[in-house]
Amino acid sequence: MRIKRALSDLWRDSMTRNLLQHKKSILVLGTALTVFSLGNALAQEKKQEPVQLKEILVTAGRTPIEEGKTGRAVTVITGKQLEQNQVRYVADALRMVPGFAVSRQGTKGGMTNIRVRGAEANHLLVMVDGVEVSSAEGGAFDFGAIQADDIDRIEILRGPQSAFWGAGAAAGVVNIITKGGKRDGFKISGTTEAGSQNSWLGGVLLQGGAENYDMALAASYRRTKGFNISDIGDEKDGDTNLTLNGKVNIDLSDSAKLDATLRYMKNRTDLDADPVWNPDPADSLNNYGQTSNLLGSVGLTWTGLEDALTQKLRFTGNSIHYKNVTPIFPVYETKGRRYTGSYQASYVFDTPSFADAHHTITGGIDWKRETFSTTKDYERDSYGFVGQYNGEFWDQFYLNLALRHDLNDEFKDATTYSVSTAWAIPDTDMRLHSSVGTGVRNPDFIEQFGVFYFGPEGFVGNPELKPEHNLGWDIGVEKSLFDGRLLLDATYFNNRFRDKISRNGNKLINIPGITRTHGVELSATLNLTDGLTAGATYTYTSAKMADNKDLVRVPRHSGSVNLAYTFYEDRARLFGEAVFNGNMKDNNVGTFPVSVVTLDKYTVVNIGGSYKFTDKLEGYARIENLFDKKYQEVYGYNTPGRGAFAGLKASF
Repeated sequence: MRIKRALSDLWRDSMTRNLLQHKKSILVLGTALTVFSLGNALAQEKKQEPVQLKEILVTAGRTPIEEGKTGRAVTVITGKQLEQNQVRYVADALRMVPGFAVSRQGTKGGMTNIRVRGAEANHLLVMVDGVEVSSAEGGAFDFGAIQADDIDRIEILRGPQSAFWGAGAAAGVVNIITKGGKRDGFKISGTTEAGSQNSWLGGVLLQGGAENYDMALAASYRRTKGFNISDIGDEKDGDTNLTLNGKVNIDLSDSAKLDATLRYMKNRTDLDADPVWNPDPADSLNNYGQTSNLLGSVGLTWTGLEDALTQKLRFTGNSIHYKNVTPIFPVYETKGRRYTGSYQASYVFDTPSFADAHHTITGGIDWKRETFSTTKDYERDSYGFVGQYNGEFWDQFYLNLALRHDLNDEFKDATTYSVSTAWAIPDTDMRLHSSVGTGVRNPDFIEQFGVFYFGPEGFVGNPELKPEHNLGWDIGVEKSLFDGRLLLDATYFNNRFRDKISRNGNKLINIPGITRTHGVELSATLNLTDGLTAGATYTYTSAKMADNKDLVRVPRHSGSVNLAYTFYEDRARLFGEAVFNGNMKDNNVGTFPVSVVTLDKYTVVNIGGSYKFTDKLEGYARIENLFDKKYQEVYGYNTPGRGAFAGLKASF
């Protein structure tokens, strides 16, 4: 009865809550008016010549879409770029993305959170091969646990995406896609690397298949002895990380395909003694955290009506076991699990006589069950109903609409929407893009039921917490110059968050008022010659709480530059990159009450190079933090100094 009643109220809820509210309706109406105001002018324009298709983005909605045909703020990082720049952790690649702020606690592999456009880390949805990997326990995904060795590409969307993916995608989505197999043959490749802090990396990838299937198996192990992450004692705090990954795709028939994934990640990270609770440096030797993460999926895709109809059925699972060992406290363990099931159907059709248009209509239903165990066991369920429309008009204007309703057994039901447009202006090499949408984040299990300790007082979870909500929009322009050698993009973004969850004394509450963030994202890529490329990003972010205080770990100014040169018949390559992070606030939890400190700005420079001895064997080397910059990303945690690394890559 509850689901039936909720479905009957869906139209009324979406109209009253999402269209009649003054600020929201202005944004939606403004985007819609853009469609119609340009319509007549577009119909008169000369049709553009066909161009080469860009990357396909599976995260830009429930159906794949070409990169240039979405109005959302998008970044794609390819596996080739990760390999060429010798990126070892996904978080380090995301430092180069506009709007992203990375905070790592100490050593490589340490707890690493990412904030997008001033939002909290638990507002970002993270998926690996379509499986949600964010912790059910604490909401945010720990990027310190994920290596980059077996990744094919990373697709990134900024702005609210809850209309497509539900709660948790309030600020954006990061979809990590691992390397797949190869049809009609087999290939094996491997990497080995050694360097500073007694670090070692070994990885192997097997890819192969036949006419009707392909598969991939990957294994990677990285170990570092690390450095002393705090000023207590003189011991080194290291990290070990083991990752195993498998993928398979099978053609059951010409119209039906089966796919499956399985991934296991285990990392052990040394921690340090707490200067408040345990100032004895000797105890740091036995202080560590360990995470085991098993996730997988199985999916069936089948087509009909001469490929006009595509149906997808998918099930995923994710299990995270975390253990924290400290000398003076009992071992703290948690287990979180998430199971999902989804079905969707998409129908495509053309209307040549009307706007020379191509249409895709999608409907779907999602089910999610989350469980959490500490001293007690908890569980909760939710159901989501989503509809989406993609339209392409005159081969130059693109529209995407989505509406979603979520039923929650623990929280108030939520309705979210998304509208985005893009216009490739003919004969100008310019593209306008804009989007507006709403997001939602449900309280995590720790916020509802868990117990944590900060200073002399702890806090107990609050089962009465409400979900957090936000409204976000952006508008930008992309311009290509010099026959496509230079690509510029500028985007303005604006977000409003309400019902944010925060600590008040020893309790968690939904704080009153509106948290506001806004800013500008700039990016440029340049192909100077056939072998010389460069890129740059800059982000300005203003992030204020309702009381006008700055949000922590969100720099007002941040950016990056990179330069690469390939020469000697493409056998040799040199690169350099710099990441800048401006002053930002952080909490000092070693005082009571908690005080706010300012972390100084910093710039870190990395350089490297590679050389192909043969088509099968390549050597490489790099220096991280070339100028040995001393800085902090999280208050109280040191960061790595200068480090040198070298390795070999081979394939057979």
